[in-house]
Amino acid sequence: MTHIKICGIRRPEDIELVNRYRPDFIGFIIDFPKSHRSVTPQEVENLTKNLESGITKVGVFVNQPIEKAILLLNENTIDIAQLHGNESADYIRQVQKETGKKVIKAFEVKSEADIENALHSPADYLLLDQGKGGGNTFDWSLIKEIPDKPWFLAGGLSAENLKNAIETIKPWGVDISSGVETDGCKDEAKIREVMKIIKELG
Repeated sequence: MTHIKICGIRRPEDIELVNRYRPDFIGFIIDFPKSHRSVTPQEVENLTKNLESGITKVGVFVNQPIEKAILLLNENTIDIAQLHGNESADYIRQVQKETGKKVIKAFEVKSEADIENALHSPADYLLLDQGKGGGNTFDWSLIKEIPDKPWFLAGGLSAENLKNAIETIKPWGVDISSGVETDGCKDEAKIREVMKIIKELG
């Protein structure tokens, strides 16, 4: 079955929804004021106190000090670090070494060369996106084969195109945020629909 990550969790109501519909991963955008979904580490800790077990907590960082990612992983505030900035391969390796935890690295895809570059990353998972959370799709035909490493498809996914995306390019996982929102807030009906599609295709 395709794995699913619902990103941009920021309210107690969001936690109630993910507890109800059980995605594999949820994402918290940490200390990134440019996003209305940004939350502080303390808010993540408070929100996840009520999270059901079995849902993996992902902390999303954009060019944050490495010490912050390492601390939140070692404190178990989050389970995985997702890096969306210009973090180097050495940054990724240091996080892995000092925490024993896994890392997702996001790559902006404009050409096949971008995917080739992603394949050389030491990250445990790749995330292929149109940009930095812009909510748009990219040219999926650029994806030929991603060998030997689990990867997420992100960018502009919703109930309208999710089935086609999964059947066409067969990602290991999908990452959805704005596609399950209405007016900037997570929408139960949209979450229910994407989870239904995932299960039907499973």
